Amino acid sequence: MSSSASAAALSQSLLRSAAYVGGSWLRPSTSFPVLDPATGAELTKVADCGPQECGEALRAASVAFQTWRDVSAKERSVLLRKWYDLMMENKEDLARIITAENGKPMKEALGEIVYAAGFLEWFSEEARRIYGDVISVPMKDRRALVLKQPVGVATIITPWNFPSAMITRKVGAALAAGCTVIVKPAEDTPLSALALAELAHQAGIPAGVFNVVPCSRQNAPTVGELLCTHPSVGKISFTGSTATGKILLRYAADSVKRVSMELGGHAPFIVFDSANVDQAAAGALASKFRNSGQTCVCSNRFLVQKGIHDAFVRKLSELMSRELRVGNGFAEGVTQGPLINGKAVQKVEQHVSEAVSQGAHIETGGKRSSVGKNFFEPTLLSNVTTKMLCAREETFGPLAPVIKFDTEEEAMAIANSVSVGLAGYFYSQDPSQIWRVAERLEVGMVGVNEGLLSSVECPFGGVKQSGIGREGSKYGIDEYLEIKYVCIGGL
Repeated sequence: MSSSASAAALSQSLLRSAAYVGGSWLRPSTSFPVLDPATGAELTKVADCGPQECGEALRAASVAFQTWRDVSAKERSVLLRKWYDLMMENKEDLARIITAENGKPMKEALGEIVYAAGFLEWFSEEARRIYGDVISVPMKDRRALVLKQPVGVATIITPWNFPSAMITRKVGAALAAGCTVIVKPAEDTPLSALALAELAHQAGIPAGVFNVVPCSRQNAPTVGELLCTHPSVGKISFTGSTATGKILLRYAADSVKRVSMELGGHAPFIVFDSANVDQAAAGALASKFRNSGQTCVCSNRFLVQKGIHDAFVRKLSELMSRELRVGNGFAEGVTQGPLINGKAVQKVEQHVSEAVSQGAHIETGGKRSSVGKNFFEPTLLSNVTTKMLCAREETFGPLAPVIKFDTEEEAMAIANSVSVGLAGYFYSQDPSQIWRVAERLEVGMVGVNEGLLSSVECPFGGVKQSGIGREGSKYGIDEYLEIKYVCIGGL
């Protein structure tokens, strides 16, 4: 393992490199490197699973489901709570793993671990609230019952930007419902998933209930197809790009599997003339630059009404210069870590250069950072039009493009003109406008005078091509349950 500062900071007890299948650590013949995006250094090599290892995981999960489905809700609740407690006891070590493989600053990584653990706590409580119904029917000699039962083995495919929270948000609900799971973590960030497997093992989660099969980018298409088409899989849950989600939906169609998808976004952030400009600028900073702009609910298009436009741009530029500091996520005071890889940096650079070539103005930032090759300066653009790439595509980086608009109708037309709809934000002090815009925005989640909206208690998901289903909240567990109607006659 590398002697880089980030690698040295990792807990050896949680740094696992083998796959976790059937309650045991499985090491295939090949492995792939996990790199620190801040330095490019190799952290370790991780098991590169293929069809054979996936087959073993599918068998283990299928066998475990036959007993796990019958474990009492109380017992499942207790086990999930133990897992939550272990996450909280080890939160510093888990956060270091996130910072090492993902790059986000330690403060954000710690926040993610608390958020991630919260899903295990929440669903440990929801496990005991899976209720059925008794339906009144007109026939006196019959009784109609509704039961809720687990869908079966669930395939969980997660992204790199929240390598712990995207797993627990799905797995907490699945295990609470009585499902068993196979997790395929992102190629860039498998260490967080394997650390969670170690803690699941310590918590006493039975063998085969929680399995992790990491694989390289080269093996991902084969592994993904197998995990989504195998007859023993009853449910697919995926967070990632819309393009990949469509491929997985095609796989699911052949055997009509249950799916839930949290896909790409292109979040509008609208500032109306009535807004408090200080609040709006602070909300924009929080929404846009968390994880260096690499979240699916990050604001991607800033629509600012003409009366407040100049004051907002000036205030946001000042905040960015004062509050944001680029550097290695392990360094004190850093708020902006690296982008995940060189391809991500190239996309931000392309969006900036294309916008500038068409007349956009750089208010601050605008180029790669001298800190390292995967770093880009937090950038604010003004004089942006809807025809520019940064207004048409999700940047997934530290770029805030500002589009000036005139009327509410114009803002709504721009905001709703895209094929996706995950999150949307707007700032207004007009009560009538707040109701109108909140209802008319074509997104699954709306932040009104608030730039951060994620919470374990609230439903997370999108509309249009941003996904299917909801995660977290009391609704999240329904994604892993089938409804069975039972008619009892002859009474």
